[in-house]
Amino acid sequence: MNDLDVVNLALLIARVWIGGMMFAHGWRHLQSVRTGPGIANWFESLGLKPGPVHAWMVTLTELGVGAMLIVGFLTPLAYAGTASIVLVALATNHWKNGFFINNPGEGYEYVATVAVLSIALGTLGPGEWSLDDAFGFAFPFDPGTALLITAIVGIGGTVAFLAAFWRPPKKADASA
Repeated sequence: MNDLDVVNLALLIARVWIGGMMFAHGWRHLQSVRTGPGIANWFESLGLKPGPVHAWMVTLTELGVGAMLIVGFLTPLAYAGTASIVLVALATNHWKNGFFINNPGEGYEYVATVAVLSIALGTLGPGEWSLDDAFGFAFPFDPGTALLITAIVGIGGTVAFLAAFWRPPKKADASA
């Protein structure tokens, strides 16, 4: 196996793993959305209102970016979407619990790692074993442009989403 094949294999493994993980999360959320308001209520408890809209938006995004990554289609944008989903989770749910995932309430270790890896892998592109390559899409353009696109869409999308939709719940007054 030549060096280029090794790189393509590594990019394929990373895409399929992260894409499969995102798709699995989306599939689990789809089952939750279909069975009742539990996940929508959970989103509302985090300050993301209206909960039903956000439950569907997250579910469809996870399913979509998961599938896109698995096949290597519009890869920098799919990685940016992945980064944004987990950065929103970091800000709304995990940050307050500290770094380690085994902390009560789950810390941000996992979601931050997925976000960083998504931005880095979006920079590297899909490799030759992808639909992007089969369709002749010039990803990652050049690495600097790919990094810029992935980071701006991933981080910028997170900031825009949080500014538009997140209203953190007020802490209960401890003296009451």
